Order: sequence, then structure tokens, then C-alpha cells
Amino acid sequence: MLVPLIISLSALLSPANTATWYFLRYNLPSSQAFLSFSGTMVIPKLPKAGTYYLWPGLQPTDNSGVYQNVLDGRSGTWWIGSGWCCSNPSLPWGSGFNVNQGDTVAFSNTRGSSAWTSTLTKGSSGQTVTDTFALNSKTFNQVLFAIELTGVSWDFGALVFNNVVVTSSGTDTKWCTNAPENYNSATNYAISGVSASVSNSVVTCKINSVTLQSPK
Repeated sequence: MLVPLIISLSALLSPANTATWYFLRYNLPSSQAFLSFSGTMVIPKLPKAGTYYLWPGLQPTDNSGVYQNVLDGRSGTWWIGSGWCCSNPSLPWGSGFNVNQGDTVAFSNTRGSSAWTSTLTKGSSGQTVTDTFALNSKTFNQVLFAIELTGVSWDFGALVFNNVVVTSSGTDTKWCTNAPENYNSATNYAISGVSASVSNSVVTCKINSVTLQSPK
């Protein structure tokens, strides 16, 4: 299914299912493009098996899909993996692993010369998975911190991201230092420790923490 300006894993569900969305979004000026996106996600509790998708992600200018690191609760145990959803191009989903409440997962998504590379590292064990995705034809201009729920409610507590670092081409830093878009004003959130710098026409945006606290 489609939500305005965002496509996600819910596209794989039947049309009868409708996702409820909570997300923060950073939007770039049209002259700039994201080059990397990394940070650490703190794993919340999982109350039950259900269609909980919690993720950081990148979306391109053509809104054709989303490149995301998805924490998935459908099995009743959290699983996290990286991928592109869902077509244009059609790419296989990446590898992943199970995680539990209180663990952390470091995520890193980086544009290379021929593809984007995603690496996930489990804090409790050091387990790491790395996958590449042929997405260099896409210009990513949106960074998202998202909660996507189908048939379940926001009953898992806060979703916390720490040590976030995002880089983009260009010199405009306002996309980093201004408040993000809060979709439908639906989310109570807190952001701390924001700073931006420019070197060799690359913007580096650092955020100590991004917390999606609760629905409004």
C-alpha cells in the first residue's frame, strides 16, 4: 500500500490491511543527496506477535520505494534485516538476525561507487551482517525514523536511536539543524545533541539521540 510520499513493507500486505504511521523525516534541498546514514537502535519490548515494523530508512526523490533497516515483530521475536521495498527495482531482501528487548543494533548504510552497502551489528554478541543493494540510480533526499503498525497499536514503549550520523552532498545544513517533519503531528518525540559541519562540499549531521516517545 502507499502512504503519501512513503512506501514500505506494508506494500506486501493485502489491500484490506491499512498501516498506521508515525515517523520523523528530514528533507534535503533539491540540489543535495544523502551519502550515508548510520546510528544505533535500542530494541524495545515486543508485547506479542504482530505486524510491527520499526525502522530507519532513506527514500528517493521519485518516491518509488524505501531503503530501510527493519525491526520486524511478526514472528513474536524481533528480527532485523535490511532491504529495498518493494519494486523499481525488484531486489532480494538482505540477511538479518533475531534480537531481544534491551539489545542494541548498530546500522550503517553507505553509498559506494556501484551500490549501497548496509551493515547491521548486534550489540550483545557482535554478530554482523552486510548486504549490498543496486540503488545507485536513486537519489535519496529523505531520511526517516519510522513506526509502521498494521493490526496492532503502539504498545511497546519508546523507540530510541542514538549516535546518529547522516551525510549529504552540498553545503546547506538547515535540513539537519531545523526540526524534522512530524508526519500528521502524530508523534511525541525528543531530539538532542544536534550539530552540523561542512567539509569539501559534504554535510555531516550528528544527532546524539532521536526518541519517538509515544503517539499523541
